[in-house]
This record gives sequence, structure tokens and C-alpha cells, in this order.
Amino acid sequence: MAEFAVDEEAMDELLAAADRGGQLDASLDNVRLYAEYRRLAAEQDALRRLATLVARGVEPLQVFGAVADEMRRCMPAATAGLWRFETDGEITIVAAAADPEALARWPVGTRTPVAGNTIAALVQRTGGPARIDSYETVAGPIGARVREVGVRAAVGVPIIVDGRVWGLAAVGSRRGPMPADTEVRISRFAELTATALVAGYRDEQKRQLLAEGSRRLNRAADNERRRIERDLHDGAQQHLVTLALYARAAEASAPAELTELKHQMSRIASGLAEVSLQLQEISRGIPPAILAKGGLPAAIKELARRSPVPVQLDVAITNRLPEPIQTAAYYLVAEALTNTAKHAHASTVHVQLDTDHTDAGDPVLRVSVRDDGRGGADPHGGSGLIGLTGRVDALGGRLWLHSPPGAGTTVRAELPLRQALHHGGGLGAHATSARPTLTRTGHPCWRG
Repeated sequence: MAEFAVDEEAMDELLAAADRGGQLDASLDNVRLYAEYRRLAAEQDALRRLATLVARGVEPLQVFGAVADEMRRCMPAATAGLWRFETDGEITIVAAAADPEALARWPVGTRTPVAGNTIAALVQRTGGPARIDSYETVAGPIGARVREVGVRAAVGVPIIVDGRVWGLAAVGSRRGPMPADTEVRISRFAELTATALVAGYRDEQKRQLLAEGSRRLNRAADNERRRIERDLHDGAQQHLVTLALYARAAEASAPAELTELKHQMSRIASGLAEVSLQLQEISRGIPPAILAKGGLPAAIKELARRSPVPVQLDVAITNRLPEPIQTAAYYLVAEALTNTAKHAHASTVHVQLDTDHTDAGDPVLRVSVRDDGRGGADPHGGSGLIGLTGRVDALGGRLWLHSPPGAGTTVRAELPLRQALHHGGGLGAHATSARPTLTRTGHPCWRG
């Protein structure tokens, strides 16, 4: 039998090649592990940044925008967004991250009916994650919008708040089905979104409690002012008027030859009358009787009449307003006119009051006081505007101050009428209402 010969050199080359192949496989595994590590690290950094925003108490809408941006970057995905389920069977997109063309085709704030076998419908029905690997045959308005922005496949997960499906977080691909682990990965972002919502709700509750407390304090203060006004009118002022009449009577009954006595009695009577007028002026710092009797237009006309700076009035109010609104508007105009007279060096003031509706359809009273003075007013330079800010805050309104140097000063306020009507003249804060705002431009001049 022939002897079988082994080529040892060839065998060594085969073994070396196999060893190199094993090293290559190990190297490729290391590359994949390193890439996975970098992906996880980037994702954790994104979640940490979002958690920091939530911990800082950033408004939920700002957090939503950051969540969409981070989701799109970390997946990666062509589109990413957050949607809120409405009670009328629609969804509203509250945040989106995509290219400008896609954002223009499906802008934030758009409401779309939840119809068809879409991810939104699946998430809302099951309360769990859902995916669609091809939108080519998906019917309904959402399917049409998805195709319009160029998305072929998508994955969505629910945003759970207080045990119910508040909305969904979703990412989309223009190439094909999303990776198998997409549901797990974007669920972490959905959880942070829910945390931001809960934190925002608690902050809103705190704001409502603070506003309610401020409303009670202002109502108590108004009641106390009215009591003091009555006491001044019925007590001290009447007493002074009586004493002045006695002094005039004594002056008249004194003999003609006692001219010095008659002169002294006249001065006493005049002094008592002046003190009575001064006391009346002090009581006008409290809401005057004309506000209760003639309403806000009459009270504003009286303020304009007493102003040392000429006032142009534009008051378009026909119906009587809730008392807290009237009082706040009166104080606002009175404070603005006082500061104009003291500091503005103005030649004229324009006062405008009218009722209107916001973009959301809520009725409001808009107040504007604009002068042509030197500008540069500072909202923190005195107690007057700060007190007005608190009063407007308590009513759920907003206050602006615009005062560029050399270009006059404008004070504007927007006071909600529906809240005052629905709460017996007080405050009823909506969960979505904006926080009261005070802005200014210029240098210190306001002294209040």
C-alpha cells in the first residue's frame, strides 16, 4: 500500500490562515461591542440631559421638544415626535423632530383624526407598543400624512400618565422597518415625557394654590379698603365737615370789630375744609365710590380729569365688568398716570380700555397706558408696579412694560373675564394658562 505523505509546509499555512480568521472574527466582535457601547453611552447621556430638564422644572412643552430631538438622534430615525390623545377622537402633535420639509407638512399643533389601522389607533386601543413596517396600504388621514412626510415604517409606544394612555412617542424610517429593539429604546423617552407631564401638573397645581391664596388676600384687602372708605366718609370726614360749619358759624357771630378773631376763625374753617379734602384724596387711593356707582369708564374719566398730564381716552366698554377686574384696571391706570406725572416728563398720555377675545376665544379686558415721555422705566424700581403685578397675577392675567429710553413708556395688561365670572369675581386658573408675564426694556426710571 502506498504511503500517504503530508506536506508539513502547506499544513502550517492552513493552520496560520485559520488562526488569522479567528482573530478577524474576534476583532469584528470587538468592533460591534464597541459600537454598541458607544450607542448605549450616547443614549444614556441623552436621557440624563432630559432628566436634568425635568428636575429643573422646565415647562413640559420645552421638554417635549428636547425629547423628540434626542429620540431622532439616538435611534437614529428620519422623524420623531410626541402626540397627545384628545377627547374627541383626534391626536395633536405636541413635538416633532425632522427635516424642515417634513415639519412644514406636519407642523406641531396639528390635530388629526385617529382612524384606520395606524400606530396611534393601536397604541390607544391596546395601551402597548405598536409598529407598522409598511405604510403603503394604511388607510386614513394619519396614514396619508405619514406617507406625505416620506415615512415608510414607524414604531410607537404609549405615554402613560396616572394609569391612562395620555399619548404616544413615535419614530419613523424612510428606508424600511425599524430595528427590533426600537420599542424598548423609545419607551425610556416616553417614561421621561410622562415624568415631565406629572411634574408640570404638580407645578400647575402649586401655581393654582398660590393664585387662589393671592385671590383671597386681594379680596380680603378689597373688603378692608371698602370698610375704611366707609369709616372715613361716615366718621372722620363728617366730623371735619361739622367742625368747619361750627367755625364758620362762630366767625359769622363774632362782632365786626373783632377782626383778628374773625380772621382766625376763617383760617380754622378753611384748614378744616382742606384737611377734609386731603382725607378724601387719601380715600381715593381706595377704590372710589364712582367705581361702584358709575363703573370703570366713569372712574377712568375721573382719573383722567385729575391727571396733571393731558390724557386722551379711548374706553370701549359697554357692559359692567366683574369687581376684581374693575379694581385691578383702575389701579393700573391710576399708578401709570401717577408715574407719568412724576417721572416721564411727558406731554400727553393715551389710555385705552376695551374687551376682546384671545386666539383661544376667551374674553379678556385689555388695558393700555402709553405716554410720550423719556422712557427707561424700571419695573423693579418701586412698589407700585410690583403690587400691580401681584394683583394681575392673582387674576390669572398678564402685564407688560415696554419703555425704551427716549421713546416713551407703555404699560399693557390683559385680564381674563371668564375666570372672574366663573369664580364669583375671583380667579379660576386653567391648567394650560400662561404664567403672568412682566417684561421691560430700558433703564431705571419707574419709582411707583
